[in-house]
Amino acid sequence: MKRQLLALAAFMCIGGGQISAKDYTVASPNGQNVVTVNDGLTIRVSHADQKIVSVNAGLLSQRDGSSVTSLISQKNRPSVISEHIAAPFYRQKEFTVAYSQLDLKLSGGFGLQVRAYDEGVAYRFYTTNKRETIITDETADFCFLEDSKAWLAYSTNDEKPFAMAFQNYYDETLLSEAKDKYAFLPATIESGGVKVTILESDLRAYPGMFLVKKDSSSFTLHSSFPRYPKKMGYYPWRGMSYVEETEDYIAKSTGARTYPWRVMAITEQDTEMPVNNLVYALATPNLIGATDWICPGKVAWDWWNDWNLKGVDFKAGINTPTYQYYIDFAAKNGIPYVVLDEGWYDSSKGDIMHPIEDIDLQGLIDYGRQKGVGIVLWTVFNVLDEHLQEACEQYKAMGIKGWKIDFMDRNDQTAVEMAERLAKTCAQYHLFVDYHGFYAPTGMSRTYPNILNYEGVFGMEEARWAKKETDMPKYDVTFPFIRGMAGQVDFTPGAMRNGTKENWVECYQNPVSMGTRCHQLACYIIHNSPFTMLCDAPTNYEREQPCVDIITAIPDTFDETKILLGKIGLYIVTARRNGSDWYIGGQTNWDERDVELSLDILRPGETYQATIVTDGINANHNAEDYRIDHQTLTRNDKLNLKMASGGGFVIKLIKE
Repeated sequence: MKRQLLALAAFMCIGGGQISAKDYTVASPNGQNVVTVNDGLTIRVSHADQKIVSVNAGLLSQRDGSSVTSLISQKNRPSVISEHIAAPFYRQKEFTVAYSQLDLKLSGGFGLQVRAYDEGVAYRFYTTNKRETIITDETADFCFLEDSKAWLAYSTNDEKPFAMAFQNYYDETLLSEAKDKYAFLPATIESGGVKVTILESDLRAYPGMFLVKKDSSSFTLHSSFPRYPKKMGYYPWRGMSYVEETEDYIAKSTGARTYPWRVMAITEQDTEMPVNNLVYALATPNLIGATDWICPGKVAWDWWNDWNLKGVDFKAGINTPTYQYYIDFAAKNGIPYVVLDEGWYDSSKGDIMHPIEDIDLQGLIDYGRQKGVGIVLWTVFNVLDEHLQEACEQYKAMGIKGWKIDFMDRNDQTAVEMAERLAKTCAQYHLFVDYHGFYAPTGMSRTYPNILNYEGVFGMEEARWAKKETDMPKYDVTFPFIRGMAGQVDFTPGAMRNGTKENWVECYQNPVSMGTRCHQLACYIIHNSPFTMLCDAPTNYEREQPCVDIITAIPDTFDETKILLGKIGLYIVTARRNGSDWYIGGQTNWDERDVELSLDILRPGETYQATIVTDGINANHNAEDYRIDHQTLTRNDKLNLKMASGGGFVIKLIKE
């Protein structure tokens, strides 16, 4: 099929391009990151005078034949701009960023903005057109200097690569050996002595980006986007919608607008990666107003433990007595929420407006209210969207606190629009949301702070069906550096049944985590997670009260986050401050590891009471073995800590 395509640019990569008639340059405030754009819209990025990546930023091919051909002029003289950002429920409550911006006028009513931050660079297209704009395709060829190491998470659906849950481990590979498969973002590539992590921000009314190796002879990752849906179908189970047929374009809109930021975070040290704030900083600021009604907190969860209560005098399952038990457990331990996962309504009919007969939902909400425990309801994205106003109105009136929304499994333009529509409407009813079966964050929780969490991670649910060769401890100390950079993560930790590398077993009905008990406890500090699930059964926790006390004592939000030690794929040590108190969590892969931990993050002249939870002496044989010690410490002290295979530790430092 013939199309009229007027592409802005498609130029050669680093080292092989034609000489440009005009270059436009912008540098980060510290001068380390420099971006040069030529009049063919090749964007060359260097760090400390070393070229690291070039992007052939072609875009925005239109179907209507309008003239979009070249760069016309520079609209501004770059100057340093500083921005102080309030960040409720993020990894820290506020932060400041500084950048220099280049604004270039393009033909056909288009423009290009390029920003250089000390933490990386970003660019985006925009249009000032008032008419309808149809985008046939966008080109972003990320060209690297050499055969670099990359960390890529591939789509798990080879037949329909844009239809999947955005959950996979990272393939650590050379670019030349990368699979001929679509990888979803974020992706990290080592280049010129630094790591470049490709992300996107301010994704609104536009499809998300995938990357695929362009060809075997180059070190280039080529962008690809899901097409705009033309016809939707429905799976009988869950009433879940899927894209049955697509248009021949990726996006359409009317009027002036900006397009998503293409972000290249640049980090010299791995410890800089989990605390890079560019995705959040580049997103549209808060659109919902006051956030004082949003209450983060931990939540007792039913699905992972398969409603597996024991020693009770009723049949456990999706019924009122079971959830009353969950509420009692939550109330006893100061856990503010219980989620009713799939099954509280008839998923096979998509009947969200009517709970099943075994659930007295109003009774449970009232019971929870009396005990200080809020109820959160699970649903499928499109099912809620199709009943959005009536469902929010009915269940808010009944007293629920929020929604866990699942099975989007796509990121085309209409899916992205749905996610924003749900967040906006839920905010109007003072309901928070937790997005599952969803792509990695793109800054939408800055725009809609009632989005407390996102999945988009190879999380604890994998332990229910993983195979023995699955290396989850390695993934656990990989994704905080890459996926964690994008924002919050609903990993759903807290397993009380734990297995070593040798004795872990697959068990769907009574699942076991890979790694030690302390590895699980450390998740509550290492992960950015203001709405964090306790995945195991209440009756399992009741036999492990010291661990429950450790988990519930860890705050849900923090004032400051630091990565004290770490190396991607090997280990990580994260410290978070809440007021004057610090919480430190460490994890390792399947390798045993000794770390020496300095406490110079503590305030001079002050004393702290420390609770130190470490792998027990027998944890390499029995992963559930741990020990708790108490010490008095100051910033002058150092701790020598040993992590078992797949191990971890937790330290709580409370200022006297």
